[in-house]
Amino acid sequence: MGDRDWMAHALALAERAQREDDEIPVGALVVDAEGRVIGEGWNRNIAEHDPSAHAEIVAMRRAGQAIGNHRLVGCTLYVTLEPCAMCAMAMVHARLARVVFGAFDLKTGAAGSVFDLLADARHNHRIAVTGGVLGEQAGAMLTAYFRAKRGRPAGG
Repeated sequence: MGDRDWMAHALALAERAQREDDEIPVGALVVDAEGRVIGEGWNRNIAEHDPSAHAEIVAMRRAGQAIGNHRLVGCTLYVTLEPCAMCAMAMVHARLARVVFGAFDLKTGAAGSVFDLLADARHNHRIAVTGGVLGEQAGAMLTAYFRAKRGRPAGG
């Protein structure tokens, strides 16, 4: 499967976050070097009362448990929203090979929009980054969620 296919899977997870848990719709999955999903998740901050339970962290925790290692060497993480600084640094520590994200986050994005932590040469590990994959769909999902929360109609 290609990046768009995996991102479609992440978007389905994001939809579940909203539908099942009324969480901000961000979904993530970790795919190993052989192309197998080894961890997936969505935002769980509210449900778990955990400020660190972003979709990426949930997916990486599950992937680490699945393979019995805190290092996710050779793996790719797909996430529907550009990672924040917390998630980006967790990705560096996990030694991911690659991160693919959907929508750019112009407020807190740490994969090039506001910060560029994943490619910072000062780290002993750098991660290849591809942004904007199905970004319009991911962005529209987030926009619709926040509009609904604020009681504003679509297009308003």
